[in-house]
Order: sequence, then C-alpha cells, then structure tokens
Amino acid sequence: MPIVRFFPKGAVTAVPPGTSLLEAAEAAGLAMETPCGGNGVCGKCLARVLTGPLTATQDRAPFVLVCQGVVGEDDLDLEIPEAGETSLQIHDESLDVPFTHAPRLSKRFLPDPGQTEVLADGKTLCLETGNRTSSLFGLAVDVGTTTLAVALVDLISGEERASAASLNRQTRYAQDVLGRVSFAAEPGGLAILQRDVLTDINSLIDGVCGQAGITGADVYEAVICGNTCMQHLAAGVDPANLGRRPYRPDFRGHAYLKAAEMGLRISPRGEVYFPAVLSGHIGADIVAGIMATGLLRRRRPTLFIDIGTNGEMALAEEGRLIAASTAAGPAFEGMNISCGMRAAAGAIEACRLDGDGRPALKTIAGASPQGICGSGLIDAVAALVVHNGIAPSGRFTPDGGAIARLLERVDGKIRIRLTPKVFLTQKDIRQVQLAKAAIRAGIDLLLRQARILPEQVDRVLIAGSFGYHLKERSLLDLGLLPEAFAGKTEFVGNTSKAGARIFLLDAASRDFAASLAEKAFCLDLADLPEFQDVFTASMAFPRVSRPAPEAAPAA
Repeated sequence: MPIVRFFPKGAVTAVPPGTSLLEAAEAAGLAMETPCGGNGVCGKCLARVLTGPLTATQDRAPFVLVCQGVVGEDDLDLEIPEAGETSLQIHDESLDVPFTHAPRLSKRFLPDPGQTEVLADGKTLCLETGNRTSSLFGLAVDVGTTTLAVALVDLISGEERASAASLNRQTRYAQDVLGRVSFAAEPGGLAILQRDVLTDINSLIDGVCGQAGITGADVYEAVICGNTCMQHLAAGVDPANLGRRPYRPDFRGHAYLKAAEMGLRISPRGEVYFPAVLSGHIGADIVAGIMATGLLRRRRPTLFIDIGTNGEMALAEEGRLIAASTAAGPAFEGMNISCGMRAAAGAIEACRLDGDGRPALKTIAGASPQGICGSGLIDAVAALVVHNGIAPSGRFTPDGGAIARLLERVDGKIRIRLTPKVFLTQKDIRQVQLAKAAIRAGIDLLLRQARILPEQVDRVLIAGSFGYHLKERSLLDLGLLPEAFAGKTEFVGNTSKAGARIFLLDAASRDFAASLAEKAFCLDLADLPEFQDVFTASMAFPRVSRPAPEAAPAA
C-alpha cells in the first residue's frame, strides 16, 4: 500500500490506492479543517504536494485540497498549512449545582457465591466476580454539532474523575443541523454519521478511562445529551422529519438503548440513556441546561441562551417555561468567514481597538495570529461598531473614521486588516449580522410572547463552550443582547454536560425532565407573522456612544 506522509507534523499512514486524502489524514491522526463540509470551496485544507502523484493518472501538482485529493499507487508527501490541522481549545467546565445523589445504578456484594450484583432500578443488570462494590462508574456525554465532551463520573462519590473533548468529525460532511439531515438522507449517510460520532465518543471514553486507570468494562451507563438532530444520529434514527414541517422528531428521548447494540465501548451489559427533547429544534442539551442551572427554581424572569450554530433559548418565570430555537449559522464558529478558524492555537480569541484604532489582540496559546475564531470575531466587529467603522446598516463607513488605518482596498473591495494574515471583509460582517439578528430576534420574540420587557429580566445565562469565551460588553455593542441586559449576564459553561451528570447521579431527574418536556411551551418563531419584521430590525447594528478604551492587551 502507498505511504502518505504529512509535514511538518511528520504523521505517516499506509492506505489503499483510491483512499481520499481526508481519510488518509484521519488515519494518520490528524484533524483537518474542512469548514465547507468537504465540498472543495473554502480552500482551508489546501496542501502542497512535495513528492508523488495523487492518482495513477494524474500528474503531480504543486497544491491540492485535502478534501478533494485521492491517493494514487505511489507514496505521497504533503505539506499541510499551519492552520490546516488543529488542536481545538474546548471549554467543557460547567456549573456545580446541588442535586439529590440517588443514581439509578447500585451494587451489592453476595458473600455466598462471592459475587457483586450490579443493579439498575433495583433489578439485576449483571454479576461481577469478587467484591467490587467500591467501583461504579457512568459517563456524561455532550454531543454538540461541532464538539463533543465526555466526563467519567464516580457514581458512588458523585465526583467527576476525568474529562475529555474533541471535534465532532461529522463536521466534515456538514457544518449545521440541516446539512446533517440532508447528508443522512443520502444512501448510507445515516450509518456514516452514526459511525463517526460513536467512533469519536469511543475515543474519548478510552481517554477518560485511561486517565482514571479503569477500562470501559467498568462503566455501566452513559447519558448522551445533544440537540434533537444529534440525538437522532447518535441513536441511529433517521432525522428526516427535522428537515420538513412540522419538524416533529421521531426520537423524543427519555429512552434507553443497549450499549453493545450501539457499539459503545462500555460494559457489554451497559445501557445508554437519552434524555427527553422539547421539540424538533430544542433538544436534550437545552433540557440538561435547564436542569443544570436550576432555571425553574428561579422566581424572577431568567433567560437561558445557548449561542452557537443553533441559537436555542428558554425563558423561565415562577415555574413557567417558554423555549425557542433560531438558526444562527456557523459564523460564530469561525466558519464562512474569510480568515475564520475554530478555537485552536493561533486563533484570535479576543480583540479590541485603542483610541487610535490600533488592534489589541489575544490569540489562543499565545501563538502568532493565523485566523480568527468566534469570540474574537464578535469582539472585533463590536469594536468596529464602537469606533464607527461600521454603520448601523452593516456597511463599512466610507472614510473609516478612527479605524482608517485598518482599511485597505483589494480588487476594488474594502476590507479591514487586523494583522498581516487576518482581515475582515464586507461579506464577513454580513455573516455576523445575520447570525446576531437571528438570535436577537429570538430573544425579542420570546420576551414579547411572555409579556416581559427586557429591563424586567433578572438574569441572562449564556451556555456552551463557545459562550464561555464571550464578553457581555461585546454582545451588547453588537446588538445581540439588548442594552437593558447590561450587568445581568452570567456565562455558565457546558451545561449540557453538567445536566448529563445530574441525570447520571439523580435518577428522579429523568422523569422530572420528561415531564418538563411535555409541559413546556415551544415557540415556533418562523410561524409568527411578525418574525420577518423583527428579524429585519435586528439586522441593524446599534449606535454606540462612549469613550474609546485606552490601548492595552486584550483580556
């Protein structure tokens, strides 16, 4: 078989002729960026061919898109650009909330046969040799559209023993939920998507078990939380109905599947619990977030928002719950942006402009700037709004104002250059505008439905790995949040994983969440006659008038 070598990493693999370069990269242990879903249009996986042809009939070319190239009969050496293969920064910490410690699983020692009985809901699940009552583990799994997180939980002590996170490799087929639904409809598509997400989860399971010095056989239960589409794909259920009205899910959760039948590497007798979903577009990750934040226990109006590819939100007041979902798109993940990238080394994660319009930047790992990720993008656009570099319409101001030094014209089009390698175009600003308008429209319509004014909202909880890296001031300056939310925002981390941990450790919480899913009112924003008008109004950037900050490194 031909050998493929990837430089400068030095990763090597041997694959059969006809294998795609993307598959070869994965076999070599590299996570390649393919923001366009492998369609060959974004150019972010461009690699230099050092030696060897790509196919038996194709002459050697200087460059190739990894998502499009195919391995030929001979060995092949490729040089991958610095930002092509990434090691993601994924924040998977979350709130530490009180809960009742009463897990579904338990153990008891049977002295006569000298065995340990593993019980689920008081019924025998399996037997172990010897006294193993001091060891009982479960997994809390957050299956996101972009990233995955797994925590190993000691069901006896309630402690999290290890955690790990990774990119969801399904992103190579499609960046968003609707793209996954479309891919699942292709021949073999559903099986591929389920295989890939389970492969990723199994890899994370191996990692957390290794950290704790146990094996997957010591784990008897996993709780998987994700949006409704991710729940379908992990369970192997066709998500086709999520792509057409009335968007009713075929898999509503609050269900147990056999781990062995799914192919999950835990105990052969282990089970996998999928919590209930609220609707076709509001999944178990939001239900988990509601549990993890104690949202229903808060007496004053509290808004919960998960900002990402899908902007899901829930508003609670004295036990009443209204939820909605809006399609923000992948811009906040750094995708569909000229110099966008995921949260990896070299990504600009924080940005502000001093009084003279000079950028003050912070990159992940302190590396030289290679691109800009979602949090940096929001900071940068918000700073441009504050410095009047962007008009409320979203257009660059003609003279640039205080940021004139950053303006340049290329091929007759204006763009903002933040570093020698990183710039923002008018199209990039438009992508941010569309994403922020979708979420702001959802917030405004949710409050309107509940007859609550923005100033009456007591707390705003921003969830998710991406949300943890955002700044309240940038969200306000961008107009994504109403100015009335100033001082009320709390960034609560990965509440999907935190909620999955609660489901592991408090069996009664599962029925409570299922009951909540039945009672919650889900607002279909697209069906509201005023949606288009509110969305259009939300497109405008606010006029911000306040002194510019002094020059200082971005925090």
